Amino acid sequence: MRQLPRVTIVTSNLNTMRNFKPRFSVLFPVIILLTALTFLSHLISCERAELHTPDRTLTTDLLVYGGGTSGVTAAIQAARDGVDVVVVESSPWLGGMLTTSGVSATDGNHRLPSGIWGEFREMLYDYYGGPDAVETGWVSNTHFEPHIGNRFFNEMMDELPNITRIHGYYIDEAVMDGQAVRGATFYDMDGNTLLVQAKISIDASEYGDLMARSGTNYFLGLDPRERTGEEIAPTHGNDIIQDLTYTAILKDFGPDADMTIPRPPNYQPSIFIGACKELSADPDTFEGVDCDRMLEYAKLPNDKYLINWPIFGNDYYLNVIEMDHHERKLLYEEAKNRTRQFIYFIQTEGEFRNLGFADDEYGTDDLFPYRPYHRETRRLDGLTMLTMNELVDPYAVQNDLYMTAIGVGDYPLDHHRELNPSPPPELLEEGDREPYEFETHFDAFPSIPSFSIPFGSLIPKETNGLLVAEKSISVSSIANGSSRLQPAVMTIGQAAGAAAALAIRQDVQPRELSVRQLQQHLLDNDCWALPFIDTTPDDWHFQPLQRIGLSGVLKGHGVPYLWANQTWIYPDSVMTRMQVGEALARATTDLAVDHAAWENEGLATRGDVVLFVWELVGSPAPESDGLAAEGDARGSDGTGDGSGASGTDAASLFEDVDAGSALAQAVAWAAEAGWTDHWTDGTRFEPDAPVTRKAFAQIVDQALNPFETIPVSIVPDRYRQ
Repeated sequence: MRQLPRVTIVTSNLNTMRNFKPRFSVLFPVIILLTALTFLSHLISCERAELHTPDRTLTTDLLVYGGGTSGVTAAIQAARDGVDVVVVESSPWLGGMLTTSGVSATDGNHRLPSGIWGEFREMLYDYYGGPDAVETGWVSNTHFEPHIGNRFFNEMMDELPNITRIHGYYIDEAVMDGQAVRGATFYDMDGNTLLVQAKISIDASEYGDLMARSGTNYFLGLDPRERTGEEIAPTHGNDIIQDLTYTAILKDFGPDADMTIPRPPNYQPSIFIGACKELSADPDTFEGVDCDRMLEYAKLPNDKYLINWPIFGNDYYLNVIEMDHHERKLLYEEAKNRTRQFIYFIQTEGEFRNLGFADDEYGTDDLFPYRPYHRETRRLDGLTMLTMNELVDPYAVQNDLYMTAIGVGDYPLDHHRELNPSPPPELLEEGDREPYEFETHFDAFPSIPSFSIPFGSLIPKETNGLLVAEKSISVSSIANGSSRLQPAVMTIGQAAGAAAALAIRQDVQPRELSVRQLQQHLLDNDCWALPFIDTTPDDWHFQPLQRIGLSGVLKGHGVPYLWANQTWIYPDSVMTRMQVGEALARATTDLAVDHAAWENEGLATRGDVVLFVWELVGSPAPESDGLAAEGDARGSDGTGDGSGASGTDAASLFEDVDAGSALAQAVAWAAEAGWTDHWTDGTRFEPDAPVTRKAFAQIVDQALNPFETIPVSIVPDRYRQ
C-alpha cells in the first residue's frame, strides 16, 4: 500500500442552524431544551476528541462513508475490483433508503436492471418465488421486506473479505491534505473515536456530510434560473428542499386484532381528509382511490404495508440538512409524530385496527425505521451538472454530456413539495412559482424519457480524493426529482466504486481517469450507460450499441411513458442510405466519407456497408488464403465454375457472394475481423438484405472504433462552451 502523506484534520465551520425553521407543536419546548443540552454535550465531546488520539485508526484504499443505497454498490464494486474498502455507517443496517429508511418499494429501472441493482433484484426473485411474488403493490414492480434487503446486502459484502464494515459511527471531520480528502474522523454515542485514512473517499451519506466537512462547494435548495438554465426555475434560489417522509411498516395481525396505537400528540384528523375515498369530504365526487387501494399502494410480501402515502398522508417538511446528528434526531420526532397521526387516522377513522407496527422488522424501541426518507439533500458543485434540460432531450442541449454517461434512470420528474414553506418575499419575482408549486400533481414538470447520469456529476470542481454519490451528486434541484430514486442511485454508487478502484490502481485522481475506460469496465459488469431498454447484457449487440451510442454515432429515441420512461435504440430496425451516411460521418472524424454516395433514402444493404467501410479502412487483404478447396470456388449462383480461383474470397465462406469481386474480398476481411459474427448464418451473407442497426453497430464498432477514436473528456468541449 502506498504511504499516505501527513494529514491534518480541519474544522468544517458549518453553520449548523442556518436552515432551522422551528415548528410550534406540543413537542417544541421539549425539543428546544434537549437540543441545547445535547448540543453542549456534543461540543464537549468533540473538544475532548481533538485533545486525544483516536481510539481506533484504520488505513485503507477506499473509505465509503454511508452504507446506504449507493454506498453498498460502491463498496461491493470497488472490492470486486480488488481494493480494500472501509464502510462507515451510522445505522445498524445496510441499504439506506431501500432498507434503513423503509422505502422497500423500488421506483424505476424495472426494464433497466443494471449491474448490482439487477443482482439484488434476482436475489429477491429467488427468495420470494419470482417476479410476480414481489409485485404485491401497485406503486412498483418490486416490493420486499426491509430486513430481507438488509440481509442480502450483508450477504453480498460477506463474500468480499476486503470490505470492513463499521456501524454506529457518525462523521466528525474530514481529513485533508491541502485540497485532497484523505479520510475522515468519526465518533459513536459512547464517545469512542475513529480515524480512517484512505487514498480515495466516497461520500455516500444521506446528507452529503463528508463533502460539506471537506470544504467542497455544494448547493442546497431550489437553484436560480441563471445557474441551471432551466426555464421553470425561480429567478432567485432558496434553501427549500423536498418534503421528507418518516415511513412505517405495518403488518396485518388478523381480523380480530386491535392494534390501535395511543392517540398521538396534536392529532388533527382534518389533515388527512382526502387521503382515500371513504375518508374524503365527499366520497360520491371523490376522484382518488378507495382506502383498500391506498393501503395496497406499497403492500409488501407477507401481509405488510409500507406507509409512504403522498396524498394527504405522512409527508412532512423538515430541513435538517445543515444540522448535526443530535439536532436531526430530535426534530425527526416531529416527522414520526406525523406518521403516527396518519396511522391512528387509518386505524380509527378507516377502521383498519387490524394493522399495527410490524414487530419483526426494526430493532428500534418504537418500531420505526432507523432514519427518515430524505428526497433531497446537499448537492455537489461538480465538474458537470445534470439539469432538467438534459433530461428532456440529451441530444438537443448539444453539450455531449450523454457521452460521459455512467448510470441510468427512467423515473419522471417527481417532487414532494406540497408542505414547502414560502421563501422570503424578496426571493420571489413576479411569475416565479412558490416552492410548493413544484409539486408533481400540479403538472409542474415536462415529460421526460429515460436518462443517463454523467460521470462529471460525481467529481468536485476542486477537491481531490473525493467522489460523491447518493442524492448529493451534481444535479439541479429540479432534476434531482428523477435522479434520487433507489435503482438509479444504485447505478451511481456502482460507478463511483468502479471509478475509485480505477483511480487507486492507477494512482491518479478521479478527474484524471479515462471516461471510456470507466464506461467499458461498467459495461463488462453488466451495467447500462445509456438507457436503451430494447437490448440487455445477454444480447451480443448490447455492448456495440452502447459504445456506438456513447460515441454519438447512433442515437436513441426517447419516449416519455407514464412512470417508466423509455429510450429505444431499435436494434432490428433497418437503416436508409442517408442514415448510414450521417452515422459514418459521425464515426469518422479523421477519414473522408463521400456523403454523395449515400444521399438518397433507399435502404442501405449489408453489401453496401461492408464494402464501403472496408474501403474506408484501406481495403486490406484478408490474412488467410484459398479457403475453398481448389476447383471448388463457387459463383453467385452457388454452382461454381471449377476454376479454383485463388486468394481469399467470400465464395469460400458465403455461397451468395461473387468469387473474386471486391465485395468478396471485403466480406472475407469482415468475417476474419469479426464484423459479421452473430448476424450471418455461416453460409449466406445476403449482400442485398437491408442492414440492421445492430449489424451496423457491430461493423462500425469493430472497424472504426469511434468509442476510442472520437475524443471525449469528463467535461466535454461543448459543455465548456
